[in-house]
Amino acid sequence: MAGMLAVGATLTRLFARDRGGRPSPFALLVANPLSAFGLALLTVIVVLVIATPFLPVPDPDITDPANRLLRPGTDGHLLGTDHLGRDLLSRMLWGTRVSILVGLSATLIAATIGSLIGLVAGYAGGRTDSLLMRGIDLVMAFPYILLALAIVAVLGPGLLNALYAIAVVNIPFFARNIRGITLGLSRREFVDAARLSGASHAEILFLEVLPNVLPTIVVTMSTTVGWMILETAGLSFLGLGAQPPQADLGSMLGEGRKLLFTAPHVSVVPGLMIFALVMCINLVGDGVRDVLDPRLKSGALAAPGAATRVARETVPPAPSTDAVLSVEGLRTEFHVGSRVYKAVGGVDLDLAPGECLGLVGESGSGKSVTALSLLRLVPTPPGVIAGGRVTIEGADQLAATPEALRRLRGGRVAYVFQDPLTTLHPLFTVGDQIVEAIRAHQPISRAEAEAQALTLLEKVRIPSAKARFSAYPHELSGGMRQRVCIAMALANDPDLIVADEPTTALDVTVQAQVLKLLRDLSRERGSAVLFITHDFGVVSELCDRVAVMYAGRIVEIGPSGDVLDAPGHPYTGKLIDCVPVLGRPERRMEAIDGLPPSVDRLPAGCAFADRCDRVQEDCRHGDIPLDPFGPGRAVRCLHPLQEVS
Repeated sequence: MAGMLAVGATLTRLFARDRGGRPSPFALLVANPLSAFGLALLTVIVVLVIATPFLPVPDPDITDPANRLLRPGTDGHLLGTDHLGRDLLSRMLWGTRVSILVGLSATLIAATIGSLIGLVAGYAGGRTDSLLMRGIDLVMAFPYILLALAIVAVLGPGLLNALYAIAVVNIPFFARNIRGITLGLSRREFVDAARLSGASHAEILFLEVLPNVLPTIVVTMSTTVGWMILETAGLSFLGLGAQPPQADLGSMLGEGRKLLFTAPHVSVVPGLMIFALVMCINLVGDGVRDVLDPRLKSGALAAPGAATRVARETVPPAPSTDAVLSVEGLRTEFHVGSRVYKAVGGVDLDLAPGECLGLVGESGSGKSVTALSLLRLVPTPPGVIAGGRVTIEGADQLAATPEALRRLRGGRVAYVFQDPLTTLHPLFTVGDQIVEAIRAHQPISRAEAEAQALTLLEKVRIPSAKARFSAYPHELSGGMRQRVCIAMALANDPDLIVADEPTTALDVTVQAQVLKLLRDLSRERGSAVLFITHDFGVVSELCDRVAVMYAGRIVEIGPSGDVLDAPGHPYTGKLIDCVPVLGRPERRMEAIDGLPPSVDRLPAGCAFADRCDRVQEDCRHGDIPLDPFGPGRAVRCLHPLQEVS
C-alpha cells in the first residue's frame, strides 16, 4: 500500500503546476537534459510495448526453421530471426513488455512490504524494532543473487516465482532506508503533537509519518526498477525465469549466447534493449530524485554555487571614499520559474572604520539578503545580483575571483549569523573550529592557533575557557554558542563585521551581554559593524547610524539619535511607535496595518503607499528618490513626518 500511495503522490506532484509561479515538477524534470533524454526514450519504449498487440508483427512463438538465423534487415524480419526462425522484433517487443511488468510488480511488492516494515520498526522502536530488523539482517546476510536462486529452486522455475524471489531479496533495501528516516521523524515535535491530540498509532504512522517518507520511497523505487529488470533477466538467462516458449529479454539473451559468434544479432538485440531500458529508467530516477529534493526546486536542477551569480549590465564607477564598505545601487533578485523577486531593489550605503550601522525593517524587507549579497553568499540558483557595486578595501567584490572571495570571507570581513548552529559544526569541538578559522587565513602552527583561540574565548567572556575549548556545540547554551561565533568572527581582526540578528533568539540578560560585548570589541579593534535587527532598542544602544529598509530599498538613513527622536518616513515612525517604552504605561502601542507588498509585484511609486495614512496621489506614480533630509540624513518620501531642518 505504501508503494502504491508513493507512486500516486509522485504522479500528482510531477504533473501539478505550482501556484507560486515555480515551474511544475514535470518541467523541472525535463529541464535536466539527461533526465529528459531518459524520459523520452522510456516513453518511446513504453508506447511500443503497450501497442505491441496491435502492431503488424508475427506471433513471437511461431517457429519457422526454414527461415532460421536470418540477418537484420531481411524482408519481413526487420531484426532478423533466431535459431528457431522466430521473429526477433516481435519477441523483443513482447519480451520487453514482460520484463517491464515483472520489474514494476517486483518493485511495488518490495516497496510495499519493505516500507511497511521500516515504518513500523522505526515508529515502534524497542523490541518490535529489534525483532523486525534482526529478521531483515538475516535476509541481508545471504548474497542476494544466491538467495534469489535458492527461492526459485524451492518454488520451481517460472516467471512468477522469479518475480517473488526478486521482490523478497529487495525488501531489506526498502526496510532499512525507511526505518532510518522514520526513526528520526518519530521523535519530532509534530508527531508528539499528534499523540497529544489523541491520534491513534495507525493515524500517526500513515497520516503524519508516511507523507514525510514518501519522497524516499519514490526515489528508492525509481532507482530499483532498473536493477530488478536486470535481476529478472539474470534468472531468465539461467533458465529459472521465463520458460519456453514465453519470451522475455533474459531468456532471449540466454538462447543467443551459443550463437554469439555465428549469429551475434540473436543476443545483441535483447542485450541492447536491456541496456537502453535500464539506462533510461536510471536517468529518469535521478531526475525524480532531484525534483523531490526541496533544495533544488528553485527552477534549475543544480545545487547552489560557492558564490552568487553576478549579471550586471553596467558597473557604477568606483567611489572616492575611505569607507570600509561602500554599496552603490545593489540589486539582488531571485529568479523562480517565470517570476522575478526583487529582494534588494537598489541599496546605497557606506560604513566608516569603527562605525556601527543598524539595518532595520520588517521580516522580508531585504535586510539579510543585502548583507549576504556583500560577499556573494546568496545561493545561486535562484539568486542573482543584477546590478550595483560593493566596494570593500577599494576592490569591487562583485567582480572578485573565487580565491579572492575565500580570502575575504572570515578574513577581512566576518559574519555572525542569527543561529549559531548555522556556523558551528556539531561533530567538532568549538576550539577546533576556532583554530580552523584562524589557520585558514594565517600561516601559523596549530599550537599558536590554539593559544589565540583560548585568548579569544576569554575575550568574549566565556567562563572556564580552557575547559570549554574541548566542548561540542550541543554542550553549550545558546548564549555561549553565540559568544563562540563572535570569537570566530574576531579571529582574524576583521575590518568589517556583519551581524545578522545575533541576539534575536537570546533572553534579555544574555542579549544585553552580547550587545555590550560587540560594542566593546568593535571599539577596541576599530572594526566597522553592520548590525541587522528588528529592535530599535538595540539600535539606540549599539548603533551610530540607522538605515530603515522596506520592500528591498532603504527608505530612511541617518544618525540613530536623530532618526529615533524625529523620524522622517511614516514607516520609520510606525516602527518606532511599535516599541514599548519603560516608565510610560499610558503610551499606546501602535500596529502597522496591512502587509508588505510582494517583491515580485511591487506597485508603482512608493511601496508603502497602501499602508500609509499620509498617502497622496503623487505617491503612487514614478520612482520616489532618497532625498537629503537634514545633516547626514536622507528620506525616501514626498510627504515626510517632519520638515527638512
